[in-house]
Amino acid sequence: MMTVERSLRGIAGSFVLLSVLLAHYHSPYWLLFTGFVGANLLQSAFTDWCPMITLLRKLGVKSQADCTGGVTCCAK
Repeated sequence: MMTVERSLRGIAGSFVLLSVLLAHYHSPYWLLFTGFVGANLLQSAFTDWCPMITLLRKLGVKSQADCTGGVTCCAK
């Protein structure tokens, strides 16, 4: 099971790659979405709050602190 931290990095990376592809093949305005993702990551570095982490926790994804010492995350 993936942790919140790993899920967030995967989602952010997917959003950036998807928006770059859409900008290349559809419209350059999709780069605004890339900028939004980057700005959100930057603000979360300073405020320690990210809407995607809040959503993932509500969906039941465990954080690294909730996991036992193994490689995989514990499931409750």
